[in-house]
Amino acid sequence: MTQHAPRCAALVGPFSGGKTTLLESLLFVTGAIARKGSVKERNMVGDSAAEARAHQMSTEVNIATTSFLGDKWTFLDCPGSIEFLQDTVNALLVADVAVVVCEPVVERALAVAPILKFLDDQRIPHMVFVNKLDHASHRVRDTLAALQAVSERPLVLRQVPTRDGETVTGYVDLVSERAYKYQPGKASDLIPLPEAEAARERQSRQELLETLADFDDKLLEQLLEDTVPDKTEIYGYLTRTVQEDKLVPVLLGAAERDHGVRRLLKALRHEAPEPAATLARRGIPGTGEACARVFKTYQMPHSGKLSVVRVWRGEIADGETLSGERVSGLFSLTGHQTAKQAKAGVGEVVALGRMEKTQTGQLLTPSGKPVAGAAPWPAPLKPLFAVALQAENRNDEVKLTAAIQKLAEEDPSLSFEQTQDTHELLLWGQGEVHLRIATERLKERNKLQVKSRAPQIPYKETIRRSTEQHARHKKQSGGHGQFGDVTIEIRPKPRGDGFEFIDRIVGGAVPRQFIPSVERGVSEYLSRGPLGFQVVDLAVALTDGQFHSVDSSDMAFRTAARMAMSEGMPKCDPVLLEPILEVKIAAPTDFTANVQRLVTGRRGQILGFSPREGWKGWDETLAHIPQSEIRDMIIELRSLTYGVGTYEWRFDHLQELTGREAENVVKSRSELEKVG
Repeated sequence: MTQHAPRCAALVGPFSGGKTTLLESLLFVTGAIARKGSVKERNMVGDSAAEARAHQMSTEVNIATTSFLGDKWTFLDCPGSIEFLQDTVNALLVADVAVVVCEPVVERALAVAPILKFLDDQRIPHMVFVNKLDHASHRVRDTLAALQAVSERPLVLRQVPTRDGETVTGYVDLVSERAYKYQPGKASDLIPLPEAEAARERQSRQELLETLADFDDKLLEQLLEDTVPDKTEIYGYLTRTVQEDKLVPVLLGAAERDHGVRRLLKALRHEAPEPAATLARRGIPGTGEACARVFKTYQMPHSGKLSVVRVWRGEIADGETLSGERVSGLFSLTGHQTAKQAKAGVGEVVALGRMEKTQTGQLLTPSGKPVAGAAPWPAPLKPLFAVALQAENRNDEVKLTAAIQKLAEEDPSLSFEQTQDTHELLLWGQGEVHLRIATERLKERNKLQVKSRAPQIPYKETIRRSTEQHARHKKQSGGHGQFGDVTIEIRPKPRGDGFEFIDRIVGGAVPRQFIPSVERGVSEYLSRGPLGFQVVDLAVALTDGQFHSVDSSDMAFRTAARMAMSEGMPKCDPVLLEPILEVKIAAPTDFTANVQRLVTGRRGQILGFSPREGWKGWDETLAHIPQSEIRDMIIELRSLTYGVGTYEWRFDHLQELTGREAENVVKSRSELEKVG
């Protein structure tokens, strides 16, 4: 029996497809665990994180290593929620093969589209495992047709189910033409091919062969000559086309009952490519010093930081130095359980302990030198949703920032910023649930009590009229007094022109050394105008003034300038400005009308729509939408599009906001300032 190098398979697919249950079954069938856990009991290997068990959903990639027929396998159980897509993307970039796990529900096939598109774009070989197929009410051909509609690669059935009334009892393998009956807790029994399935089996097998023949001239000749190819040849054709990502086999089963799981393992064993093929796909030469790619970071409560790597070349060992850091422990993983090992070779997935400077995506080598030809690690997913965070105890603010930074190391699709406009600490992510779980981790892991709220919108204000204003600051308090006298002219500027200070002093009415102080005083006022927001797009000219030879000072002229602005600005017809974003929304064509209604319902302006480049059956809608309307838009968009719709955005311009909406904004700002 041919032995293979350690291989890695990613289990991917939409939420609720049963990936974690499949992982549990794979581990049980291969003897890695003695007893299967369940979602209800919250004791599964694949949901070992506290947040995953609390929410009964995968919140990060879970890793488990086992062996099957002498081959070592690492399975990466990836989150199904679109909000945790970053872990899925990172796992797929180091996997030899992907198993797309989905339910036999036609309406849910669309949810598989983004995953299949990523696999096709990255040329990652993959199979489909139609899970939960234990009832005859589900038509396999309908499911296959729905999946084919969202796949660029041809899909072919490897099995057809056999039935007893309303129950699926087994399957017929279309290559070997053998029928099997499922047996609880053990391998399926070989049975005679049921007469009722014979015609359907022959049709499905012919379709499989005809699809394979599209990629092999010899097989095509055999079919044209009505020659029945040898089963060994068919397996060879199938293996080559799968490994070259030309064709996607579809297998059937019910992971909760272990149905079809052994057949899946055998398909993986024979058809998944070796690590050397994956190495070539990622652009890494097969020879050279040892190297390993970090694809996941964990911050473990007791063992600290773990950097999970796939070893691409050579061998790495505990205690050696990689890219300038010493490996402090080398571990295999089964969920959050670790087992120490001395070294790891090509193809293995292991965790490296306490490499504090190492980042997700980094390619580690003993010399620290970059690996020529290696495909670059993609940038993290762009943020779509934000919350403003604040430590309940002000003394914890520094600790909060450090804790968020660790979260972002674990999940690069999380990011944070301290805004200049609103002075808030914003945590950005992929959606509401994503950020809720992030804040739960802050509380549970770091014992930080934090408050979260919707971020303030960075409104601005400007003016629509000009005015001239005089102000004098005069104060006597014993000794030197304070004296500053200025006359300024305030006028509006075109939108986007910013602030301009103009010096028009002649004859020394204001000494040269005090003019910068006047400008500073004006600038200080602009941080909060009459409506309570930063003032933009205006020019202020210093036209006249007076000074005192003894009492004038920088501070006196700064104060006089602020007074002049404070008294003059309300006379300039101040108006609120709201930020408008350019938003590009991507969704399947069937939902384009829904997307457009979503835009107009949020005070948006549709600029146009067009087919999404490279995406069959998808459109992109371009629109201008106020920033205040976009905060929770991703939630509604996903609800309208079976979870697959998404968007990109950028700031475009500021636009006047008047009437009741503007009054509400000003009132809310005033109330917020009173509270905080």
